[in-house]
Amino acid sequence: MVVLEDDPLGQGGLADFARRFRAGEISSKDATRAYLSRIEVLDPRLGAFQHVAAEQALETARAIDALYSAGTDLGPLMGVPVAVKDLFVVEGMPTTAGTKMNIADLAGPEGPLVKSLRQAGCVILGKTKTVEFALGITGVSSAQGTPINPWDAQTPRLPGGSSSGSGVAVAAGLCAFAIGSDTGGSVRVPAAFNGIFGLKTTPGFFSTDGAFPLAPHLDTPGLLTRSARDAAIAVAALTGEPEARPLPVEALRLGIPQEYFFDNLDPVVEAQIKGAMEALSAAGCRLRPVSVPEASERERYFPAVLPACLIATLGRDRFLAGRDQMDPIVAKRATSGLDVTAADYLTLEAQRTKSRQSVSEKFSGFDGWVTPTTATPPPSVADLDDEQKALDLALGMTRNTQPANYFACPAVSIPLPQKPGNLPIGLQIICPEGADVQALSVALAIEEVLGTPETPDLATFLS
Repeated sequence: MVVLEDDPLGQGGLADFARRFRAGEISSKDATRAYLSRIEVLDPRLGAFQHVAAEQALETARAIDALYSAGTDLGPLMGVPVAVKDLFVVEGMPTTAGTKMNIADLAGPEGPLVKSLRQAGCVILGKTKTVEFALGITGVSSAQGTPINPWDAQTPRLPGGSSSGSGVAVAAGLCAFAIGSDTGGSVRVPAAFNGIFGLKTTPGFFSTDGAFPLAPHLDTPGLLTRSARDAAIAVAALTGEPEARPLPVEALRLGIPQEYFFDNLDPVVEAQIKGAMEALSAAGCRLRPVSVPEASERERYFPAVLPACLIATLGRDRFLAGRDQMDPIVAKRATSGLDVTAADYLTLEAQRTKSRQSVSEKFSGFDGWVTPTTATPPPSVADLDDEQKALDLALGMTRNTQPANYFACPAVSIPLPQKPGNLPIGLQIICPEGADVQALSVALAIEEVLGTPETPDLATFLS
C-alpha cells in the first residue's frame, strides 16, 4: 500500500511552520524529506516537476538546521522547501524554459529573486514545468510534458500555464510555495485552475534577471501560494519590506468593470463570482461600477507583441532551425512573430502607453477592481484535441488576465471556497500600477471574509 506523508505545512501555512520550526517541532530536513516523498509518490501522475534536486535539497536543509541550531535566524522563510519555475536559473540545476532547444546562453546566471530565496533560508526542491518559452496559457506542452490538475483524477484537466508545474505543485502539497512568472496571466490562471492564490507583480517589483525572457517589458515574476497570508509573508521576507496587513473590509472600495471582464462567463463561474461579491457587500465593502473599454485592446496587442518578442530573444536563425522540435501550437504562435513589422510593434506600444495613462486615472477612488480570473473552470485536456478549439480556449483563458499586464498593474487571483466535487474558480483583483502591497492587503481582507478553500483529495491519484 502506498503511503502519502502529511503535507508539512498542513492547514497552518507559513506562519505555523515558522512557529513549529522555532519550537523544535519540525526541522527543515524533516519537511524537505516529506515533500520529496510526496513528490516521489504523486508526481509520476501529476507531472509537476521538470527536475527534482533531492540530494541538493537535503544537503541545504541540513545546513539550514545546523545554522539555526548555531543561533542564526534568517527569518520567516527559514527552512521552507519551495519550487521554482523552469524559466529561472537555479545554480546546479538545468534550465530548459520548457523546450528541447538549446537556450543555455540566453538565461544568464542565477538572478536576484532566486538568490533572495536562498538568503531567506529556503530549500529549493527543484524546477517545475513551464509551457515552452512561457508562450501558452493552457498548460499543455508536448515538448516537456503537461502537468495534470490535481482536482480531478478521473478526467485529466488543464493546469493553466505557463506556470503549470508551479500551480500543480502548490495545490498538491509538493512544496510550500512556488515561483512563477506572468506575462499575460501565467501565474493567475494556474492559480485559479488549481484552487490556490496567485500574485502577479508590477514590472520591476521582482527582478527578471536570471530568467528566460518572453517579453522583457511585460514579464513579471510572481508567487503561487496556499493563501494570501502566505503570499504576504513570502513577499515581505523576499523584499525586506513590511508585511502587508489586511485593509478593513468596511473600508474597501472595489470597482466592477462594466465592459469585457464579465462577458461570456460559464454559469458556474458567474454564480460563484456573484456570490463572492454579495458576501463582500454584506460585510461592508463598497462595490461601484467602473468603465474600462481599454481592456479589449489586449486582443490586438498580445498576438503580435509576444511572438515578435520571442523571435527577438531567440533570433530568427535559431528559431527557424529549432522550430520543428517545438510544441506545434507554440511554434505556430511564435511563427506569426516573423511577420510583425517595426511599424506594427511601435503603433501597438504607443496605444498601450496612452491607455496605461487613461486607466491609471480610473483607479481614483478605488482600492482595486474585482473580476473573475477566468471565464470557465479548468477544462479537460481532451477539449484541446481540436486545434481551432484549443486556440479559442487559449484566447478565452487570457481574456481577463491580459489586461492587467497590458496596463502594467499588479493583480491577484484569490481561490473561492468550493463545495466537495466542484472545480476551482478564482476571483481576480487588479490594483493600480505599483500598488503591489496594496493588492495583498485587499486580498487579505477578502480572504478574511470569504475564507480559504479545502485542498484537493489526492487519494485517487495513489491507485
